[in-house]
Parts: sequence; C-alpha cells; structure tokens
Amino acid sequence: MIDRRQMLGHGSLALAGLAAGCARPLALIGPGNAPPIGAESIARADNALISTLQQRTFRFFWDTTDPATGLTPDRWPTPSFASIAAVGFALTAYPIGVANGWISRDQARARTLATLAFFAAAPQGPAAGNDTSGYKGFFYHFLGTTKGHRFARCELSTVDTALLIAGVLFAQSWFDTDHPDEVRIRTLADQLYAAIDWTWITPRAPFVAMGWHPESGFIPHDWEIYNEAMLLYVLALGSPTHPLPPETWPAWTARFDAQWTDRWGEPYIHYAPLFVHQYSHCWMDFRGIRDSYIATKGIDYFENSRRAVRAQRAYAIANPGGWAGYGADVWGLTASDGPGDFTVTVDGRAREFFSYSARGPGDRDDGTIAPTAAAASIAFEPELATRAIETMYARYGRAIHGRYGFSDAFNPTLTLATAPLRHGEIHAGTGWLDRDYLGIDQGPIVTMIENHRTGMVWETMRRNPHIRRGLERAGFTGGWLA
Repeated sequence: MIDRRQMLGHGSLALAGLAAGCARPLALIGPGNAPPIGAESIARADNALISTLQQRTFRFFWDTTDPATGLTPDRWPTPSFASIAAVGFALTAYPIGVANGWISRDQARARTLATLAFFAAAPQGPAAGNDTSGYKGFFYHFLGTTKGHRFARCELSTVDTALLIAGVLFAQSWFDTDHPDEVRIRTLADQLYAAIDWTWITPRAPFVAMGWHPESGFIPHDWEIYNEAMLLYVLALGSPTHPLPPETWPAWTARFDAQWTDRWGEPYIHYAPLFVHQYSHCWMDFRGIRDSYIATKGIDYFENSRRAVRAQRAYAIANPGGWAGYGADVWGLTASDGPGDFTVTVDGRAREFFSYSARGPGDRDDGTIAPTAAAASIAFEPELATRAIETMYARYGRAIHGRYGFSDAFNPTLTLATAPLRHGEIHAGTGWLDRDYLGIDQGPIVTMIENHRTGMVWETMRRNPHIRRGLERAGFTGGWLA
C-alpha cells in the first residue's frame, strides 16, 4: 500500500510555530465537567458529548489557521508545515461554525475570502526549489507557513489538491448572497478550479498520477484502484476547462472487483483504512445515486462505506491480533499517528509498532486506535459510532480528549515505559497516547457530524454545478441527481 504522506516522512519535519487565529472564546464543556456516560444517561450524553466533540474539533481549525493566509497546520501542537488538504477541511468547517452559532457569517466570510485570495495569488511554475506553491493549478502537498511556498521536497499532490478544491467549491456554494465579498469568493473558487490541468497529470492515461516533483517528474504511481480518489475523479471529470474524458470513470471502476470481499461481514469494496471510505463522502452525498459499476452490486457507495464501517467493528470484535482495548464499542483503524517504528516485547510477545501509517484490518494493525475512524463514521452508522465515541470517552476520558477533541490516536497495548517512541508518551493506566491533533483527521469529524445531524454539507454541494457535472459525466443517475 502506498502511503502518500510517508513519501515525505510525515511528522519528521518541523517549522516555527504558526500564527494563531484571532478567535473569540468558545463556550465548551471542559474535561472536568463533561456529561456522565452510563446506561441511564446515553440519550442525554449523546447530544452533549457529540456537540462538544464537534465544537472542539471546529475550534482546531479556527484557532490554529493563520487568518491572513488561511494556511492550516498539518498538526498541532507540534510545530508544523501547512497542509493543503487541511485547508480544504478548514474551509468546510467555517460555515459549520456559522450554522452552529460558534462564529458569525462575517467572520467566516472574511477568513474564507483571505484563504481563496491567498491561493489564487500564490506563485505557480515548473521550477525546482521552494519559490512556488504549485504548478498547472495543482498545489504542493505541504506549504511553508510564512510564504506559503513548497515545503522541503514534497510532491505536487493531486489528491490533496482535490481535498483543497472540495472545500473551495463548498465555500462557493455556501456563500451565496449578493454581498461583494461573497461574490468575490465565488469568482475566486471558479478561478482556482478552472486553473487545474487534469489532462497534464495523466502520464499513464487514463489514470491520474499521485503527484509530480519538479526535480524528477511524475510519481510512478497512479490512482488506479478504489480509494479516496473518488473525489479526485469527480472533480477531474467536472472540470470546465481541462476535463478528463468520461470513459476514465468506467476504466477506473473496472478494477474494483479485485477489492470486492465479504471478509468480516457483508460484501463490499474493501480498502483497509477507514479514511478511504470517508473522505469523498464528506462533501458528496452518494445516497441513492449509482454509477454502472455499483449498480451491478445492488448497493450505492454510501452503503459500501457503511459496510466498511461494520467490517472494521467486526474485526475489532474478533481481534485476531489480541490487541488491548479492541471490542464492540472501541474500534477504528485508519491512517494516523503511531508510537514509532520498532519491535518490543509486551507481555511476553514480540510486537511490531509503526509511526504514522495507514492501518486497517490485517494491514499494519499494531493496536493503534484512531478516534477519527469511528467519529467520522457517524453519518454511516450513527448508533455504532455514537457508542464508540461514548465508550472511548468513558474509558479514557481526558487522557485522549482535550482542547480540540480527541487526540489523533492511542494504543492501550503499548505500556512499556522504555519504548523508543517517535510520537506521544506512555500514560500509566492507558498506554501510548498521541499528543497531536492532525488536520486531515479533525476535518472528517466536524464535517460528518454535521452531515449526520443536518446534512448541511451534502445539501450545499448538491447545488454546486461542478460537482453535479462531474457526477453526471461519471455516469451517476437516480436519487437527488434526478
């Protein structure tokens, strides 16, 4: 499995701290007075705890993003470069903040306009080095926090650009009044989207390459199997200026049968880490719409993700690796931080652990649980996800839940105080704890809680002509597209 973030060595590089956002204080339920969790209080605790989690997760984006540039850090509090994908989630979070009364529309509008204006003016070009932010309309995976130029030797990232543009197009459709700044937001969104030359980055057509380096050219890997590239291909097909041909989609989905499995439950298109089954769904409502491939399976892609969630829970219940903490109400494997890359003996058994890695059932599972995997599944399986959120909070409390909600990951199996950690710390009674929050793991939490509760992001994106055009060119029919 290609881990695109490990191409750079995610988390091993650092910059000076980011400028903090100028947010007004938010009224939050503190760790010490959070609602009790128990059989008699589940109905009350559900709303209160999930509301607190969403609000704190929103605050990650509002507080840590530079209000002048809109650049959001890849992680916090460890000093970090900016992540363009995290910016896409931030742009989605701001209207959610308005809808919930955490910030005003004026505040969200100003932050959004600053972000789009910054990216529209960011220098583009083919030169090697660190004097540009992108090329051919795409942007580098990571940007420095001072000038917003390419960080180190990271790649021009196609999928991270897609995640950024998803947030841009969401802003375009949500800011829909005649206010001059909202008109400007919509214009800049069209400009940023139209600038992307999807046809250029298909060296092995019809598939899109994962990225490009000015020093060495295209990355030798394509988006050619079922994964988070569903969003990327919808955007590429919907482009008003440089679209990929419609036959790209069936050429891509023709490969999905190799991933069709009924292991761990109902048959579905398998990909081990849950983020793959969540990212595209953060913005696109796949309920009731089908392309020709998924129609042959008698389900839609929303149901496919639902089955992936249930498969992960079934795997946690079976727990073939014998990891501590796994069970019916504590589950969730995805791409996340981990303790480090080493093997140690735990309770008489040699255990291999990983640092940042894409984890899933039977794939680099090292006992590391990422709360975002369950929390961002709430739109697919509300009851199962809610119970997981409640149980993790009840069992581990403030050890894993703090200022910006759940920290990125924890590992109850690793209790060895002398373990050669790369991230986090060993906490007595809990095991390994990450101390960072990651933007691309925070984003799906705040977005999918909102989709579960109100459907706001989905409803907004249904109105976006570019998204509709991309879905129709991919052959989707039925449901809300009708």
